[in-house]
Amino acid sequence: MRILHHLPLSPQCRQVRLALGEKRLPYEPLTERVWERREEFLALNPAGEVPLLVEENGLLIPGAGVICEYLEDAYPDTPLLGRTLAERVEVRRLMAWFEGKFTQEVSRNLLGEKVDKRLSGRGNPDGGALRAGYANIRFHLDYIGWLAEHRTWLAGNMLSLADFAAAAHLSCLDFIGDIDWSKAPAVKDWYARVKSRPCFRAVLNDRISGFTPPDHYADLDF
Repeated sequence: MRILHHLPLSPQCRQVRLALGEKRLPYEPLTERVWERREEFLALNPAGEVPLLVEENGLLIPGAGVICEYLEDAYPDTPLLGRTLAERVEVRRLMAWFEGKFTQEVSRNLLGEKVDKRLSGRGNPDGGALRAGYANIRFHLDYIGWLAEHRTWLAGNMLSLADFAAAAHLSCLDFIGDIDWSKAPAVKDWYARVKSRPCFRAVLNDRISGFTPPDHYADLDF
C-alpha cells in the first residue's frame, strides 16, 4: 500500500490527496506532526516537510508539485495536467500561482498563524500577518472568480491540477471560516462543483481537535 505522510490542514497535502482520489489510487494517510522532527521521518525526507508519498515499491516522492507531476507520468489514464502543450502550460502556471503567490500572501498569513502556530504551540497569531492575509485574499478571490466566469474550469475546458491546487487552499481556509462566500459568488459556484466530486469526500470528513468548521463546510450545496 502506498503511504502519504501529510497534515490534514495543509493545502499542499490536500492537493495531493485530491489528485490521488481523482485518479482512484488507494493510499494510507499518515499524519506527520512535522514540528516534532521525528528521526524516522527525517530519514525519509531530510527536509522534514509534508507531503511525502511513499510508493509501494519504496520510491520516495516529496513535495506537492513533484508528487502531482509524478502521478501524471506514472498514472496517465486520468489526465489532470492538460492534453495540449498550451493547456499544460496554463495548468502549471496556476499551480505555481497557488504554490507561490497564494501561499505567501494568504495561506501563510492565515493558516500559518491560526493553525500551524496553535498545533505546534509556537505562540499566538500575529495581528499584522492576519490583516495582510485578509487584505490579500480579496484580490485572489477576484482573480479566481474571473477565471471561473470565463472558463469551464480554472485552466480551461477540463478539470485539472489547477482546480485542485486552488480548492485545496480554499478548503483549508473555509475550514477555519475565513472565506466570505457571499462576496465571491463565481468562486462559490466553481468550488461547489469541485467539492462535489468523490475525491473530495475524505477532505470534507477531516476534523482537527480544537477547530470547528462552519456548518456549510461539508455541505455540497452550501
